[in-house]
Amino acid sequence: MEQKKFYITTPIYYPSDKLHIGHTYCTVATDAMARYKRLCGYDVCFLTGTDEHGQKIETKAKEAGVTPKEFVDSIVEGPRGVKDLWKLMNISNDRFIRTTDDYHVASIQKIFKKMYENGDIYKGAYKGKYCTPCESFWTESQLKDGCCPDCGRPVVDAEEEAYFFRLSKYADKVRDLLENTDFLQPRSRVNEMVKNFIDPGLEDLCVSRTSFTWGVPVDFDPGHVVYVWVDALFNYTTALGFLNDKYDDYDHYWPADYHFVGKEIVRFHSIIWPAMLMSMGMPLPKHVFGHGWLLLDGGKMSKSKGNVVDPYILAEKFGVDALRFFLMRTFPFGSDGNFSNELLIQTINTDLANDLGNLLSRTTAMVGKYFGGQLPEGCKSWDAPETFDTDLISMASALRGAYEAQMEACAPHNALAEVFKVIQRANKYIDETAPWALAKDMEANGKRLAHVLYNLLEATRICGILLTPFMPESMSKLFVQIGAGADIQTWDSVAIWGSLSETAAVTKGENLFPRIDMDKAIAELEEAAEAARKAALPAIEVEPQLEEKVDFDTFCKSDFRAVKVKACENVKKSEKLLKFTLDDGTGTDRQILSGIAKYYKPAELVGKTLVAIVNLPPRKMMGQESCGMLISAVHTEKGEEKLHLLMVDDAIPAGAKLC
Repeated sequence: MEQKKFYITTPIYYPSDKLHIGHTYCTVATDAMARYKRLCGYDVCFLTGTDEHGQKIETKAKEAGVTPKEFVDSIVEGPRGVKDLWKLMNISNDRFIRTTDDYHVASIQKIFKKMYENGDIYKGAYKGKYCTPCESFWTESQLKDGCCPDCGRPVVDAEEEAYFFRLSKYADKVRDLLENTDFLQPRSRVNEMVKNFIDPGLEDLCVSRTSFTWGVPVDFDPGHVVYVWVDALFNYTTALGFLNDKYDDYDHYWPADYHFVGKEIVRFHSIIWPAMLMSMGMPLPKHVFGHGWLLLDGGKMSKSKGNVVDPYILAEKFGVDALRFFLMRTFPFGSDGNFSNELLIQTINTDLANDLGNLLSRTTAMVGKYFGGQLPEGCKSWDAPETFDTDLISMASALRGAYEAQMEACAPHNALAEVFKVIQRANKYIDETAPWALAKDMEANGKRLAHVLYNLLEATRICGILLTPFMPESMSKLFVQIGAGADIQTWDSVAIWGSLSETAAVTKGENLFPRIDMDKAIAELEEAAEAARKAALPAIEVEPQLEEKVDFDTFCKSDFRAVKVKACENVKKSEKLLKFTLDDGTGTDRQILSGIAKYYKPAELVGKTLVAIVNLPPRKMMGQESCGMLISAVHTEKGEEKLHLLMVDDAIPAGAKLC
């Protein structure tokens, strides 16, 4: 019988900076699903990779003084980069695509030209709002408080010649796909896509740019580069050999069974992606699953916000498998989850140390203590089973079906919950049977004791197999300790109670999941995070001190006050000035102009608490009155002077005297 096929992908990640725990969350989930399908006997292809073109990369590379390719190489291939992170996290991907790969570039040029020739791509002019971090164009009506609706950052006006994809042509077909099939999961995402993007009317999509050069060239129109979503989305097919000679299994694996993506890019994968495939006459993926975000202090993790969690630190501190388990056990995959180090440690201590670790340690120790590491023949059966014997055996025997149903529903958290019901039942079984009491009279109770311990080993084996997609290295060690060979670590053997040999060699090995001291671990994590933060700070050249002296009495007359930014905007016809509307505690707004437009976006400063000298005489700047001065510091980084506003704790009230 032909082996069933399964093709699953992560999004391709944007390497504008090091990846964080949110990226790891999606990749571990995809890896667990791929490992589960392999366990079930499927021929699996698991793809991940990086999306390396675009204006943001070009800009960051310029700021770093390197070429765009050198910039992305350092993040993808460099030390502690993307590939190193996936290796550390034991990710079992079969393919890794980079959109700078030659074969992908060649394929994208052919795809773009084919869509152009069939009339679905046409040349026009783009004029509107553009978010550089998200690489997204927006209409005025789509903006949220004048900012990007996805990331909340300021947008800029953009106008340039561009090619467009006739997305509007496919609106009805995409609507039908979303509303009348199970293409987009979880189902809660469907209404959001239809209501927010299709009902208002799908606009044709900008698919080329001329304002930057870091992208796939449009080979029939020099000066244009293919815009991100054609380049990025078709990676799922080019990585299989579509329109290139690098691979030859497009027909074998396509269409994809699942694209796992973060909810912020569901729109691109559930609306734009199927429309482009329809244009190309290609089969559609079977499912797109939009998972939730990991939140920190209630907000989405973002490098620009400085609130990301480094998976390297956590994996090195607590172990890769413990981190993998925590991510899949704790957060419902389709919903947002609030991450905290305390929750991570609590999960490890409760589930892994107390429940699973305790079951394994106690069982193997008792087999060693009472039977020298090997149970006697005949221990598998018992003539007069108690209710708790049959309860444990029944639960363990039925586990595979319950687990499978949850995994097929893309609910790994629920699948793990089913496994831990059996683990917890097995721990209760120890208390119910009291092996230590039975051992007091081995002549009378030896056979009963052996049967009890066999049941515990067998329940542990079954649970261990189903935990393997989540904690592969730890479960390999578990199988060694309970004497379970590779032949009984299979999917089929999960459903067969009694597969473990009665006389298996049992050894009490290392403690797989030591209990963690919460207070000590939190302190060490905070120390490591602070060290990493300091290491990431740029080298600062100390400016020479001015020789001109200021009279101390004059300085003491300066009135330093905390001021809160109510509004901030660029000053027209000035490249340097920002105009601040400030709450200085007097009840009357204060206006101050400051020459820091080069270093801050106005929207970044609204709500911040700054320090101002408020008793300076007003002065005119670009025809506008400035009443005071905001305090800032200057330093030189890589030969370039930079200014930083002095910000204070937002808890300090407006008008508070600071000096």
